[in-house]
Amino acid sequence: MPRISVHDFYDRVLAEHGDTAKGLHYNSLSSQQIRFQVLRELMPETLAGLTVVDVGCGFGDLLRYFQEAEDPPERYIGMDLHERMVEVARERTGAEIIHGDVLADPLPAADWYICSGSLNNFTREETQSAVERCYNAARGGLVFNVLRGKDWSDTFNYREPAEVEAWGETLGAEVTIVDGYLFRDFSAALIRPAG
Repeated sequence: MPRISVHDFYDRVLAEHGDTAKGLHYNSLSSQQIRFQVLRELMPETLAGLTVVDVGCGFGDLLRYFQEAEDPPERYIGMDLHERMVEVARERTGAEIIHGDVLADPLPAADWYICSGSLNNFTREETQSAVERCYNAARGGLVFNVLRGKDWSDTFNYREPAEVEAWGETLGAEVTIVDGYLFRDFSAALIRPAG
């Protein structure tokens, strides 16, 4: 059973903050950009020629981050469960944005999957399922961030790096963890071994 109703949660946050980074429940635009930077550093040197799926794409800010860095993937596919976010992302980016549920709907094949902030309201089991599903749909790998700590909240999902490392080991992935860039946040890359 879901930890919370994602629709109700984001309806409230969007009503308060509008179509902004805070409306996606980032502390600020700056913290959103820091997370994007860390995830980008975990991916291949160039995104040229690659297909990237951005799960929980919100308003498509990650694509705009790539474009501003002059490093867009050949094909970007955004995916979000919230109808308003899908609508805004389509308007802002002109990209392919799918209205879908990472836990239940078919996932498009891609080189890389990215989840930035999109796992924060899941249960432990949902987080592990989303990680497995995204990794299995990716030819190259999955990068994601999650809140760090003891899982004590009724709203947010907290995990520890060792747990994510164990998930990656089960999947046969090469795992890299980056920590210390923001309070209570870490990022992971699960990369398919060469060969």
